[in-house]
Amino acid sequence: MAELSLEEIRARVESDWTRVVDVLSQKIALGAVSAKGITADHMKASAEFVAQEMCAQGIDARVVQSTNPDGTPGAWEVIGSKIVDPSAPTVLLYAHHDVQPVPDESAWDTPAFEATEKDGRLYGRGAADDGGGIAIHSGALHALGDDLAVNIRIFIEGEEEMGSPSFIPFVEKHKDEFESDVIIVADSGNWSDTIPSLTTSLRGNTDMDVTVRVLGHPVHSGQFGGPILDANTLAAMLISSLYDENGDVAVPGVMAEEPIGGLQRDMDEATVRRDAAVVEGYQFAGTGSLAARMWTKPSITVIGFDAHPVEGSFNVIADSARFRLSLRTAPNQKPAEAQKALADFLVAHAPFGAEVTVEPGENGQGWAMNPDSTAVAVAEAAMESAFDVSPVNKGEGGSIPFIPELQRIFPHAQVLVTGPEDPKANAHSPNESISLPALKNNVVTEALILQGLAAGK
Repeated sequence: MAELSLEEIRARVESDWTRVVDVLSQKIALGAVSAKGITADHMKASAEFVAQEMCAQGIDARVVQSTNPDGTPGAWEVIGSKIVDPSAPTVLLYAHHDVQPVPDESAWDTPAFEATEKDGRLYGRGAADDGGGIAIHSGALHALGDDLAVNIRIFIEGEEEMGSPSFIPFVEKHKDEFESDVIIVADSGNWSDTIPSLTTSLRGNTDMDVTVRVLGHPVHSGQFGGPILDANTLAAMLISSLYDENGDVAVPGVMAEEPIGGLQRDMDEATVRRDAAVVEGYQFAGTGSLAARMWTKPSITVIGFDAHPVEGSFNVIADSARFRLSLRTAPNQKPAEAQKALADFLVAHAPFGAEVTVEPGENGQGWAMNPDSTAVAVAEAAMESAFDVSPVNKGEGGSIPFIPELQRIFPHAQVLVTGPEDPKANAHSPNESISLPALKNNVVTEALILQGLAAGK
């Protein structure tokens, strides 16, 4: 089977473009908000729509309902395959068909569940996350058509936005239908709408609840204040001890890493400040590249604090304070190790001998790409051809726990994390959108990747 040229693939994508945009528009209109019930009819309808679309591209696709760990019915998933040659490489294509809720439609400039094209972008909830991933898979499979030379398996998940509680049991139950040489997870994004990226790493995460106690009961601040500090102040002292004078995490045993595969381009400080709405005068914490601080170094965040409200407060010394810490771990660190190191540090550094107890929470493993794998080389070459510019790979500071779990279940599979998003996508936020020119280049990219994997390049 002869390879298609870049020009031939691009021409096929161009001729199919109206259909691809229409598929994405129809998907947006389905309003597949999993928070409204992963087992609900609207989620089943969304899965059926995706299955029909995959069938139209030659995939033997079907809708299967998963089962939660407690035995209750789970999400509506789409799985399927197309075997062109048992001796050829097998590629698993992942995306998810559920979307985030829209709490306030008045915050949108266009109807949230009606695809609206404006200035080269398509607006609507799920346009980027992750209807764009579904559109990429559909467009790439259509472009290759009968020239597809790798075996395809698909998994379009129905509960990603709800934390994927039934993901691992479902995959393990259907393991034979997920076995693959390469896994393409189309649920991330590019450096920009004109510069493509592979996602090189994801931080892990762990959390814990910490209680600081100084008294058996509250006492009057005028009578006992001075030698006895309130528990809130002691908690603040304990929290501040987690960082050194530069703002780097100072907990022994909590590791830091540099960007996986090397840093090709640092994050732009002005852009980060604008996107995060940083107040004027605030100086960024930590040392080293901004990319490392956001992608591969650990961060500890107080995400909850139990204290008496200001309204109605009175002059007593608080006997105890409770707070929740979220620790984002370096991609290659085992989160349980980091969790123990942090818990041990908190107990050992109790201010003035206050009583500190720690209740550990859940752990999520991080992930690091193998920058030297064959699949990475194929993907980077495909991106450069499709976008006509060298890719700038990037890490992500957040976590996608199912990716390391897939790697655990299928240790020999090479994982590529791609995706339709860019910094303007506003995934999870009002006015979510996708760049249509970038989407077209992403479709070309995936077609080239599938062709390159078949050729063993």
